[in-house]
Amino acid sequence: MIKYKIDVFGELKKHGFNQTRLQREKLLPKQTMSNIREGKSITLETLNKICLMCRMQPGDIVEVIPTDEEKIKYY
Repeated sequence: MIKYKIDVFGELKKHGFNQTRLQREKLLPKQTMSNIREGKSITLETLNKICLMCRMQPGDIVEVIPTDEEKIKYY
């Protein structure tokens, strides 16, 4: 399970990327923005874009939290 460590849209806004700009300039698709809002997973390409726009590293944005099933399977 992926957990967002920051308010992604708040951080993007600090760097001049409000939701209107993200949509108008087609920087992030609507479905991707919905996925972020709902705490769903995103692609590595999207994570890369967010990292570049926010000048952050992936570990600053997301945290991997294993589910009980994943712990049993992978640990």
